[in-house]
Amino acid sequence: MKRLFTVLNLLLISIANIAFAQSYDTEVVVADFYSDTIERTGRLDYKRTLSLAFKSSGYLRLLNIDEGEQFTKGQLLASLDVSELKEDKNANYAQLLQAKREVKRISRLMDKEMASERDMDNAMTQAEARRAAYQVSYYNLEKAQIYAPFSGIVLARNTELGELQSPGNEVLKIAKLDWIVKVALTGQEVGQVQLGQSVKVTLDHMATIEGFVSKIPAIAESTSNLFIIEISLPKAPALSRMIAGQLAGVDIDFKSSKFVYKLPIGALVAVDEAGKAIVIAQPSEGADFVKQSFSIFQLDNDYVYLSASPDDAPLKVMTKGWQNLLVSEQ
Repeated sequence: MKRLFTVLNLLLISIANIAFAQSYDTEVVVADFYSDTIERTGRLDYKRTLSLAFKSSGYLRLLNIDEGEQFTKGQLLASLDVSELKEDKNANYAQLLQAKREVKRISRLMDKEMASERDMDNAMTQAEARRAAYQVSYYNLEKAQIYAPFSGIVLARNTELGELQSPGNEVLKIAKLDWIVKVALTGQEVGQVQLGQSVKVTLDHMATIEGFVSKIPAIAESTSNLFIIEISLPKAPALSRMIAGQLAGVDIDFKSSKFVYKLPIGALVAVDEAGKAIVIAQPSEGADFVKQSFSIFQLDNDYVYLSASPDDAPLKVMTKGWQNLLVSEQ
């Protein structure tokens, strides 16, 4: 009886091994355009920032805005004490009027042959000089006030009321409320991206919003050798709490002109010395599965992409269980 149980156990083990060896999964894949999704993390930023400064020197008399506050286009943001500038403009205007009267006087004298062409040339030159001086003083007075060139937000305020301002020194740094996401891509990835391409952007405090690629640099950054693209977010909610520097998830779908077989990574048996992928495939309907090698177009954590052409027939490959089969090489 003991011997009978031993024989039965061996028989059951043999049957189980046969069943296990025949357990495998297959999948039929067709040659199609290579497509994928680039998943990266970028940083939120303002599309445009601007430094505002006075052209003339003077004491700061008015400051209507502070850091973090928003403003509208055309709003008066800051102004100098313009008393001295007004006096200078008025003095130049008076001298311009006097120069114009002198031109008229010389003209009347020339009619009476009591003045020469040279006198008229001198008077005209003087009038032009006074006009130029008046225009400069008028411009300086105009630039003693800072008006918002667009609607936006103040990023930095670098002065206080009553401080003496120097020409060209930054008073306010402002940003337009147009948001972008900056994303770093490799050279291979940036070749798959096109201007105007639709992109999905996910921020922590809101649902996924749509953006588009608005800038692709011509050269990589010297330190990282990566290409920093910009993604505009025209549909970002205007009143949402968005902060420059905030992380954002970016998904960029793309499709190339190259044809490939897209196989689950589990179908990859090995990579040979020539760098080709070895898979278990069925050459034709009803034929035995054999080992075949293909050039690898791309490889990631989930899929292996095998180079193909538009005329290639569908490929039936073994995706699971190939470890349990003994197959021949083609």
